[in-house]
Amino acid sequence: MVLTSILQSMLHDFPEQELQMPILFIGHGSPINGIENNVFSKQWAAMAQTLPVPKAIIVISAHWQTRGTQITAMDFPPTIHDFGGFPEALYAVQYPAPGQPKLAAFTKNLITATTIGLDHEWGLDHGTWTVVRHMYPQANIPVLQLSIDYTQKAAYHFELGQALQKLRKHGVLLIGSGNMVHNLRMVNWQKLQEPGFAYDWAIEMNETFKKLIIANNVPALIHYEQLGKAAQLAIPTPEHYIPLLYILGLRQPNEPAFFFNDQAIGGSLTMTSVQFG
Repeated sequence: MVLTSILQSMLHDFPEQELQMPILFIGHGSPINGIENNVFSKQWAAMAQTLPVPKAIIVISAHWQTRGTQITAMDFPPTIHDFGGFPEALYAVQYPAPGQPKLAAFTKNLITATTIGLDHEWGLDHGTWTVVRHMYPQANIPVLQLSIDYTQKAAYHFELGQALQKLRKHGVLLIGSGNMVHNLRMVNWQKLQEPGFAYDWAIEMNETFKKLIIANNVPALIHYEQLGKAAQLAIPTPEHYIPLLYILGLRQPNEPAFFFNDQAIGGSLTMTSVQFG
């Protein structure tokens, strides 16, 4: 009875559409992008103008790792400033988008392979709001976050993305927010302002990822650790890469890839992003 009530409410608020929403993996980079009007944030804003207006947004952010998978389910998720050492103006930013508990409950019930927890404590971390505030500055579209279960292997996250495909037909924009190449320990801080500066291994791995995405070679992308030394340098820890796997799971077989913000920063990070649909 409870599930039927949730489904009826969801179908009323989020009716099924003929066209499905696009999906995005966005390289979010530094939190400072949240307040800068730079090449990356300008592209986020411009891209939003080309997309159908979503009824809600669900973001898989690299910065919410949990034991077990959670989804935010509060009416008004707080803005989380989960970083240090930045200008005071960044900490003053609030992104007061509403939540959508009905959508959280519906998403929970879409997934049968594991139990999804309904979270009332997290909110919107910088992997979400620094990007979405440029895309939808009025903060009038509900925004939810889906956590990354750090205990699970890569295939789990891809399969969870597959389980969420139905949401695309209900006007929900799904975004993975991380970075394909993300090695903070090897950043060249002196060359952060030098556009496109990248180590050879970062360029190699970024190009490899793009080729594999174009070819829809999911097994290779899931087992990225088998792609050699460059992959080990590009992904020393997996949290910024895993959001891409959710988006690959959401992708339909024949959907072409459109890359944007395809640029390296600091030698060991890439902002490379991709849209499907």
